[in-house]
This record gives sequence, structure tokens and C-alpha cells, in this order.
Amino acid sequence: MYEQLNYLSISTLLFLISVVGICLNQRNILIMLMSLEMMFLAVSFNLIFSSILLDDIVGQIFSLLILTVAAAESSIGLAILVIYYRIRNTITVELLTLMSG
Repeated sequence: MYEQLNYLSISTLLFLISVVGICLNQRNILIMLMSLEMMFLAVSFNLIFSSILLDDIVGQIFSLLILTVAAAESSIGLAILVIYYRIRNTITVELLTLMSG
């Protein structure tokens, strides 16, 4: 009983830390991306735990899918940031409206 509560509390704590990281730091895009990745990790951790608890493999498959999409998203996001940094020599979020065209 206490192990189940411990895993859920760790997952909830990771999710809340990532939400706070996104809400409080809206100027640095790298910290926002890391917070988003940590949010995906918390959801994935919760799916794996519920999959083990319910003795079902569907949660583990969804977790693998979430981690794959998160890796692709972060690699594309970092590539866009590198190109943006080469053009503007800064990575600030308030100047990202210039990319709208």
C-alpha cells in the first residue's frame, strides 16, 4: 500500500515541478523544453506504474510511445533553437514572435 502511494507521489511531484518550471520561467526556452520533457517523464512513469499495478501491458506500450514522441520533439526543438541562435545570436522567448513571418 505504501509503495503504491510512494510511486504516485513521486510521479505527481515530478509533474508539479515541471508545471512550476514552465509557469515561472517563461524567458528561457531551454528550461521550458526541459520542463516539458520532465512532464512527459512523469506521465510515462505514472503509466508504467499503473500498468504494473493492474498487470496489463498497455500502459508500458503507451509509455514507450510517449518517450519516443518526446525524444523526436526535443530533437526538432533543439534544431530550431540552434538555427534561431545562429540568426539572432540570442535565445529569448519574447523575440520568438519575429519568426511568425
